[in-house]
Amino acid sequence: MDLKAKIRNLKAHPLLQVLADNGGNPRTLVLIEPLWGIPYNLIAPFATLYMYTQGVTDVQIGLILSITMVVQVLFSFFGGILSDKMGRKFTTMMGDFFGWSLACLVWAISNNFWLFLAAAILNCFEQINQTAWYCLLIEDARPKDLVGIYTWVNIGGLVAIFFAPLSGLFVGSYSMVPVVRVLYFLFALTMLMKTFITFKFCHETKQGKIRREETKGVSVLHMLGEYRQLIPNLLKNRSVLKTVAVSVILYVTNIVSTNFFGLYVTQRLGLSENFLALFPILNAAVMLVFMVGIQHRMNATKFRVPLWIGLALYATAALVLIFSPADNLGFVLLYVFVAAIAAALVNPRKDALLQLNINPQERARLNALIMASTIALSSPFGYLAGWLSSMDRRLPFVLTFLLFITAMLVICRIQEPQVEEKGESTIEL
Repeated sequence: MDLKAKIRNLKAHPLLQVLADNGGNPRTLVLIEPLWGIPYNLIAPFATLYMYTQGVTDVQIGLILSITMVVQVLFSFFGGILSDKMGRKFTTMMGDFFGWSLACLVWAISNNFWLFLAAAILNCFEQINQTAWYCLLIEDARPKDLVGIYTWVNIGGLVAIFFAPLSGLFVGSYSMVPVVRVLYFLFALTMLMKTFITFKFCHETKQGKIRREETKGVSVLHMLGEYRQLIPNLLKNRSVLKTVAVSVILYVTNIVSTNFFGLYVTQRLGLSENFLALFPILNAAVMLVFMVGIQHRMNATKFRVPLWIGLALYATAALVLIFSPADNLGFVLLYVFVAAIAAALVNPRKDALLQLNINPQERARLNALIMASTIALSSPFGYLAGWLSSMDRRLPFVLTFLLFITAMLVICRIQEPQVEEKGESTIEL
């Protein structure tokens, strides 16, 4: 095969076709995702140790998680209202500025429990961003391309992970605290840049313009009261409830792995802190190979079987980690490898399935309501995971294993959405 033929084949790749067919907001937001992903992944392996090194205990770390999740519930409710009244674009920019730029500046100077708590509460503005950002990303996109778009979002974050060794090198050459402080400051700058690009190159969605006109002159309190009508409708939709149940479980397990994996492998398994930058790279490499080489070969409208397999792999990975012997890097690498395949299967489909099940006319407030419910139901688990870790650092991952098994049972009851070429999905309830 000559070079021109290879280029033609590359251009014909279904993932590239998704970007070609969905210009504007989806393409812009996918391309600027590394501005968040690169600094986030430079910091993420060391974030918990950064607190722990400065005297914040396991229980206090769990307490910060639980307190901020309560605040996130409040912010999530208002996220849907603000997305309707001020538009998806402006609300996304506001969430990026307060939830990341300002929060990262506080994290950069934090040296005690109260400053870390303040930074985490500022980061709760990100929940306002989440509702608006999802609407800005997909409302003008084709429904049949949602899995592909969410795959690109994941790829954008994964590519950024390959910068993670830089933080490991710096931590190895200098002490961890000053390195992480500088990284948080750089994170604040990149999020300012992301806010500006969103302002310059994104546009308000069609549905965003409609909702902005419909809510003009309607008070925030009145819109907040309208949740009383939305909640019963949401509770009647069994497909949404099942998807939310899985989302809650994945949210909790992500909290545990993000905040306690580093402590587990360094404090119990005795691995060097420098390895913490290696694990995200292996995870990203495996996910990228899977998403680029295999993901598009699966039927985009099929959700149940890939989700079930992914959750089974997550449960297997948890068992591998729980039974890992001390000073054995191989077991931890196997855990990362299996969990990466699971994430590649689960993450894009979970997000797409949720959007295909909700009413597009009320997408902002329904997304906000679902996010608030997810966080509210998850909030006790931050403190619980910290308490379990204080007794035995394996116990938080025993909890995740049990939750993955529960999610597998829920997935068995989910029905497949029927995605049409144009228009929204149709769901049999």
